[in-house]
Amino acid sequence: MLAFAAPATALAQQAPTLPAVTVSASALALGSDDMSTPVTVLDGDELVRVREATLGETLAGQPGIHSSHFGAGASRPIIRGMDGPRVKVLSDGAEVQDASTISPDHAVAVEPMLAEQVEVLRGPSALAYGGGAVGGVVNVIDNKIPTRVPAKGWEGSAEVRANSGAREKAGAFEMTGGAGNVAFHAEGVRRDAKQYKVGSGWQGGSTVAGSYNDTDTGSVGAAWVGARGFLGLAFTSQRAEYGLPGHNHEFESCHPHGTQLHCGEHKAGEEHEHEQEAGAVPYVKLKSERWDVRGELRDPLPGFTRLRLRAAVTDYRHDEIEGTQIATTFRNKGHDARLEMEHVPLAGWRGVVGLQTTRRDFSALGEEAYVAPTLTRKHAAFLVEEYTLAQWRFEAALRHEWQDIDVDSATLKNHSAKGISVSLGAVWKFAPQFSLGSTVSRTHRLPSAEELYANGVHMATATYELGNQNLGKETSNNIDVTVRKYAGATTFSLGAYRNQIDNYIFGSTLDSHEGFQLIEYAQRDATFTGVEGQIRQQLNPIFGASVFGDYVRARLADGGAGNNNNLPRIPARRLGMKLDANWQNWNGVAEFYRVGKQDKVAAFETSTPGYNMLNLSASYNTRLAGTPTQFYLKANNLTNELAYSHTSFIKNAAPLTGRNLTAGVRLTF
Repeated sequence: MLAFAAPATALAQQAPTLPAVTVSASALALGSDDMSTPVTVLDGDELVRVREATLGETLAGQPGIHSSHFGAGASRPIIRGMDGPRVKVLSDGAEVQDASTISPDHAVAVEPMLAEQVEVLRGPSALAYGGGAVGGVVNVIDNKIPTRVPAKGWEGSAEVRANSGAREKAGAFEMTGGAGNVAFHAEGVRRDAKQYKVGSGWQGGSTVAGSYNDTDTGSVGAAWVGARGFLGLAFTSQRAEYGLPGHNHEFESCHPHGTQLHCGEHKAGEEHEHEQEAGAVPYVKLKSERWDVRGELRDPLPGFTRLRLRAAVTDYRHDEIEGTQIATTFRNKGHDARLEMEHVPLAGWRGVVGLQTTRRDFSALGEEAYVAPTLTRKHAAFLVEEYTLAQWRFEAALRHEWQDIDVDSATLKNHSAKGISVSLGAVWKFAPQFSLGSTVSRTHRLPSAEELYANGVHMATATYELGNQNLGKETSNNIDVTVRKYAGATTFSLGAYRNQIDNYIFGSTLDSHEGFQLIEYAQRDATFTGVEGQIRQQLNPIFGASVFGDYVRARLADGGAGNNNNLPRIPARRLGMKLDANWQNWNGVAEFYRVGKQDKVAAFETSTPGYNMLNLSASYNTRLAGTPTQFYLKANNLTNELAYSHTSFIKNAAPLTGRNLTAGVRLTF
């Protein structure tokens, strides 16, 4: 490969300078090269290559991003070691209302096969979407509401794929049509995946019991499109059924005695309220119905250049079923509305002012209703401004939030809080093709209902959770530095960050019995320090090589239980290399990376061994009867390595997928 490498000067002339991708989640619609903190944008062939059945697994290979991994049906992105409510998931700017922030066994109600683009904003870049998004924001862009009328009257795509690891069969389509000022859109996905295979040598067998995933998603939408903007409405329905590996009823009787966990046998005559067949694995039946409204208008009022509306109403429900009976039902009825207006430059400052309101009516009923019903109302006002001077771009953001939580309980008290978040950033293009960006921020995250009011057994994660009504707001003090080279034969993005969080809220493990843990939400000062990045070199007109990696160290300022200052389920270090090739209609990627052993563990947490991962992929673009067609093939974990995810609550019960071959074809018309 190196023998064919061309001189760097020649490659710099051959390598085209591509325009930066516009980041929709950026309040100022910036290009990815103008962001003061790292941003990941997946679209086109790259998105098709990395796409998996869940959002977490789709993004897990990107620097600084991992997955919570809960079998095959549920996995959420973890950004810079943070997950749950610290990572917001958006559908084209509107918050996804599901139950995934409450527990890792709850699926994210987003379908990756229908995504046109996925954006990940890290750290302070996410301020416009909430002071609580300390880790970052994941924005999934789709076509469910058309923003233009197709030039030829209609357009769309269709795709089918299958894999060997879970014997998955999946198909997707999307189509947009219209005439005049009206456009219509329809899309859908059907997925059927069996229990997935794990790497060789696992004592639990060759497959993970109950790790199947059966999903149907469909959406219809329409929009009026004019010369100055658009306004549209869409309805999306998702049905899913997936298993819950690792669910163990041996600990149903466990309960706390102060800070100690007591696990005894059922009393004589006491029986479970449900009947579970021997060897059967509980499963989730999910139903989500969502209405989206999106609109944009140019020059709406004197002094303003753009108005942007994003709103959604969601009715979400999932049942956790054991045997033939529903054990627990989770419901979330919510709405999210966001209005932004971009003003004309004032004294050189260009900016966006906005309002956001969110309502979340959540309840859990049944055997594992470990959280009382709550109604959360959150309102916010925000301002984002930028100023450009020669090779410098400065950015400032301010957000104020009000939150009220009403709890349906005679023994628990309602909770109200407010917080102010601010960030300042700068990007210096100190040389052609180079930039240096830095952001400092001070943000507030308000406690969630689950952190305040949890009280009960949660079998999916093998925990007994205790909330804390005395929790206050977190205060995050973050500094982020990124250096980039964004054009030429050599490109790179290298970042470092330090996030010092006062009164960090976390689940502190007080006691453990055979792996079942007693967790109480507590507050202590914590620090997250990390690096992440990728360097790519174009070796010759065909081949390019990359090195990538990430590392995060997260610990409490003072010792927790047993004087241990490590935080639980923090991703291990990762370092890898990648070779990509583009020749005529062929594209290919060979990727190898090493995930290190994670032995910096919290109290009652076990260490996780490291592992190697080898992935290969190839695609061929052609035309069939004049229709653009892409054939693709990928092989993940080619060596069939037995690998465990340290970020998973059920890492030992559900290892990562073993050798998995995926083949698919995608037509665009």
